Parts: sequence; structure tokens; C-alpha cells
Amino acid sequence: MTQPRSFAALHHPGYRAYFFSMAGAMMADSIEHVISYWVIFQKFHSPFLAGFAVISHWVPFLGLSVFVGALADRFDPRRLIQIGMVLFMLVSIAWGVLFLTDTIQMWHAAVLLVVHGIAGVLWSPTSQVLLHDIVPREQLQSAVRLNATSRYLGLLAGPAVGGAILLLMGPSYGILFNSLIYLPTILWLWKAPYGPKFRKEQPPARAIRGWADIVDSMRKVAADRTLLSMTLLAGGASMLVGTAYQAQMPAFATDLGHGHADFSYSLLLGADAAGALFAGLLLESRGLLQARVRTAFLLAIVWCCALAGFASVRAYPLAMLLLFIAGFVELSFNSMAQTLVQLRAPAEIRGKVIGVYSMASLGMRAVSGITVGVVGGWIGIHLSLALSAVALLSVILVLLAFSMRLRD
Repeated sequence: MTQPRSFAALHHPGYRAYFFSMAGAMMADSIEHVISYWVIFQKFHSPFLAGFAVISHWVPFLGLSVFVGALADRFDPRRLIQIGMVLFMLVSIAWGVLFLTDTIQMWHAAVLLVVHGIAGVLWSPTSQVLLHDIVPREQLQSAVRLNATSRYLGLLAGPAVGGAILLLMGPSYGILFNSLIYLPTILWLWKAPYGPKFRKEQPPARAIRGWADIVDSMRKVAADRTLLSMTLLAGGASMLVGTAYQAQMPAFATDLGHGHADFSYSLLLGADAAGALFAGLLLESRGLLQARVRTAFLLAIVWCCALAGFASVRAYPLAMLLLFIAGFVELSFNSMAQTLVQLRAPAEIRGKVIGVYSMASLGMRAVSGITVGVVGGWIGIHLSLALSAVALLSVILVLLAFSMRLRD
């Protein structure tokens, strides 16, 4: 076997355009959160609305991912992504108008948050389906890993750029300006030479059957040990831990002696994203950690240990290091699991299989708010995160034993 090429997918002109447009869209998504969350907090001071913002972001993935995957199998994925981008734009414009006229009410915010969540589920699984039209099979892991890197790049840049826009333009004009950042993705997809009519081999179109598609797709995933183990790994990680500890970061920072809105707090907030970004750049530049089932499980075990350690320490530098390690291995095992799922998914139902994976890996994050957040309110966030990480570790060990017969 030849040594994998550094940043292999970026050598494709089409993927380069895809990479930067998706990173821009992710940054715009993050900027919208920065501005809209700040305004609705100042306006309503409602913990309920803040909790609803998290739920509305992830629940659409839980209910609609497989259906959207079925749409991506039957129709042009470029158009589905464009619809998602247009919805993002309309939501930003609606926020801007409501801010300018000072007429926003809680029900307005709730509706816009739901529409934003639906736009996200139209974008995420479908963009993974589109990758198969852009890069050859041997470059798929590079494309998936770079996709995850672009996501973290957008997440890191979003708060900084969003804060600057908020300061320079104010929330109303700032969020209206943000709607324009989605335009490059929409325009590139308009003429991008990908999708069904550009494929040499086109799988037969299948009717969309609603709930029957979900049941059928789950059966197909369950019949393949690799698909099942990677989907369960992603779902377990999202359900038990997910990103819920990020919402609790102010409390963790206070316990570490850095609870003020200063540079040290910002470093703590961005530590795991920085680790993930570093992982994407390092692994792609060296062609390291090729997709294997056991490797994905081992990296997930390291993630559990890093988060359990973070929950247990009281030293700020050590907490930073553990978060950085957690971000590094999270990107590594998640992109590896995603790659294995996409490689094993049958072409004729690829969108549905990716939809099942997205339902597990993204939709189940809504539950982690209970396992880490709500339980943390009863027993303390340090203990709840540590127990969630240990519970996930137990699940991973069972799944690893289940897949021991699998040859990479």
C-alpha cells in the first residue's frame, strides 16, 4: 500500500471549493448563534428559551435525518443543501428585522430556532452524500476528516468574527450582514458539476416511504457489523456526553478559578475545538490514523478518559491540556467512524444509512443535556460528567468486544 497523500482531498479543485464554502457556512451558523443568543438573553433572560435553543438545534436531526437521507438518495443533494442555506439566510434576515423593529417575542425566537434546526438537518447528512460525487473512494477519509476540520475551523472563527461584527455593526445590522455569508455556498452549488446527472452509474431511484424508510434503514445498518458498531459508538458518545459539557463551561471555569469573562476563560472554551483543529491538520498532513474499527474504539476510550480527568482535576493548566486531548481524539474517532459508515453504506441507500448515522451522532446530543446538565444540577457537574464518561467507557468496551471478530 502506498503512503496516503497529505491533504489528499484538497488536491481536488471541486473539493477545495466545497471545503471553503462549507467552512464559511459553518462560521455563519456560529456567528448567528453568537448574535441571536446574546440578544434573546438580554431581552428575555429566560433559562427555558436557552434550553429550548439547544433542543431545537438537535431534535430535528433525531426525527428527520433518515427522511432527509432518503431525499438525498432520490433527488439532487446540491438542491437540498441550497434549500438549507436559503433557510439559514431567511432566519438571519428575520432575526435582523425583529431586532431592528424591536418587536421580537418569545414565540418568534422559538419558531426561528426550530427553522434553523431544520435547515441544519437539510445540510449536514446531505453534504456527506455529496462527498461521494466530489472525491474518489480512496480519498473519502481525507474528505470526511477535512470536513470535520472545517467545522471546527468555523466554530473557532465564528465567536471571534461574530463578536467583532456585534461590536462594529450592532446585533441588527450584524445579523443581516451575516446572512450574506451563506451566499457563496448557494452560488457554488448552483453550477457545481456534481449530483445525479453527472454520475456515471446512477442507482435506481427509490420511492420515499416515510417511517418505513427509517425502519428499513435501521435493519440494513443492524445487518452490517461495521455500520452497527460505528453507529452505536457515535450514538452512545452523543447521548451520554455529546457537547453538553460545553454549556456547563462557565461553572467548570469558576471551579478552576477562572470564572470571569477574560482571556483565560476564552482559552478554556476553545481548548477542545483547538485540539480538534490541530488533529485535523496533523493527521491530514501526515496521513495518519487510517480508518479502522478498533482504532476508532481505542480513540473513543481515550476521549472518555480525558473527559473524566477534566471533570476530576482542579488545576487550570491540566484541565486545558485534557480538553485539548479530548478535542484531538474526538475529531479522530468521529471522522473515522463517519468514514467507515460511508465506505460500507450500499450506494442505492447511502443517504438513508448516513441519515441513520446522523440521527445517532447528532440527534442524540439532545439527550446529553439530561445526562450531563440536568443530572449535574442534582449531583454536581463534575460528578455527572465523570459518571457519564465512565458509563460511555463501559458501553465502548462492550461494543469493542462485539466487534473483535471484525477484520479492519
